[in-house]
Amino acid sequence: MVGPTILLVFAASFVLAWTFDRRRRHLLVFGASCLLFCLGTLSQILQIPPGAGPNAVVSAFIYTASVLAFTEGLLARTGKRTSLAEKAAITLLIVGGIAYFYYVDRDLLVRIYILNFGYGLICLATAWRLRDMRKGRLTERVLFWTLLAFALHFFPRTILTVGVAAPDPAQFGLSPFWLALQFSLAVLGVALALALLAVTVGDVIDDLRRTGNLDPLTGILNRRGFEEGAAQRLADRHSHPLCLVIADIDRFKNINDTLGHPAGDEVLRTFAALVRRAMRRGDLGGRFGGEEFVLLLSGCDAEGAAAFAERLRASVSEARFGSLPDGWQVTASFGLAEARAGESLGQLVARADAALYAAKRAGRNRVRRHGAIPA
Repeated sequence: MVGPTILLVFAASFVLAWTFDRRRRHLLVFGASCLLFCLGTLSQILQIPPGAGPNAVVSAFIYTASVLAFTEGLLARTGKRTSLAEKAAITLLIVGGIAYFYYVDRDLLVRIYILNFGYGLICLATAWRLRDMRKGRLTERVLFWTLLAFALHFFPRTILTVGVAAPDPAQFGLSPFWLALQFSLAVLGVALALALLAVTVGDVIDDLRRTGNLDPLTGILNRRGFEEGAAQRLADRHSHPLCLVIADIDRFKNINDTLGHPAGDEVLRTFAALVRRAMRRGDLGGRFGGEEFVLLLSGCDAEGAAAFAERLRASVSEARFGSLPDGWQVTASFGLAEARAGESLGQLVARADAALYAAKRAGRNRVRRHGAIPA
């Protein structure tokens, strides 16, 4: 009963982890998977339901549900899923095969191969769909390779311990196949569960770090988060152009002083939403503080950044800010600079900031590029 006890401990661990962050529903699925596998093992050990045929079918159904729940939890963590039709088809093939080769064409050997090769293929298919984890953080890489080892072990273990001759049903619990099965599942199953718990801890840490880098009002990066990401991109840019754009909402203090800070906060949120909408994949955007926002445009030279900033400036001028009365218009000024070789983020920000002040001096609601001659 050591195996079922370990499974119950892991089931409780996953459920407990879920209670701390109920958004991670895949943890409940992992807990259900452990519980189901425990029930499947107990079904076989305690012969519930009695009779070789009913027990084989019921335990196969429980084991299959456990494996599908386990793989579904892995996929759900990364936003993937298996359709209900696919899960139903897999269950029908495995459980139906077990029923057929007991009640119609009784063959224990085939039943053993159906279960073990079936579960191995399910786990292999899942590992293939999650192959990007090979490039993730350390805990994700460990989880991927543990999952792959778990998936592959079903094939050689079954062939080496069963071969072409089924174990004696009367001595099945003492057969090399059953003993090797229990040992391998204990070792690899525990390793897999520990890898899952390690990944869960890593996910929580990443979320805390990500939350610490977000501006609570606008939901985009705060200054620290932006500077960390921008410094990394400057260091890794090689020959790809990068441009920094600084945007400042014009006469924002007047909005706060006249309409109050709640109205000003709503303007900031709407402005941040316009920034997010304008950003391309690979761009970085954040709020530097107050009414100042920054964007780092990847693969974009000064001309492209000027066109981008001009589009954003126009969208701000045309936007409706719900917190403001009719007749109020929000505008913004923009300064930009293209990154130079070996330039630090501080130097790049200083040049873009100088361009922003030039835009302010020129009358606001316009775009200026560092080093360009004003038209």
